[in-house]
Amino acid sequence: MTLKKISPEELYEKLNKQEKVVLLDVRAEEKYSDYHIEHSTIENLNINKNDIFNLVENKQDSITSLPKENEIIVTCTTGNSATKCATILSEREYDVTVLDGGITAWKEFLKTK
Repeated sequence: MTLKKISPEELYEKLNKQEKVVLLDVRAEEKYSDYHIEHSTIENLNINKNDIFNLVENKQDSITSLPKENEIIVTCTTGNSATKCATILSEREYDVTVLDGGITAWKEFLKTK
C-alpha cells in the first residue's frame, strides 16, 4: 500500500486557495505548543502518535475526534512518525496524506517565501 504524500509547497498552495484542510499533528503536546502550522482554513488536531499506535494494540478501529469523511494531512517533526500513523489510519479507512518532510520541511519551505 502506497501512502499519499503532499509537499510543503503543495500544502501552501492548497491553503492559498482557501481549501479546508484537516491537519493532524502527531508530535508531543509541548512540541505542538511551541510551533504548529496555522492558517484560517486549517482544522488543527494534535493527537499524540502513541494514541494512534495504541489503536493497533487495543484493536480499535477509530479515534472519535478524527473525521473519516475528510482527507487528513498527517505531520510530525520529520515525517517518520507521521508515516507510521498514516499507515495505521489508512488501514482503518481514513483518507490520509503525509506531509513530506514534516514540520522541519515546512519551516524550510517558508524561508523561501
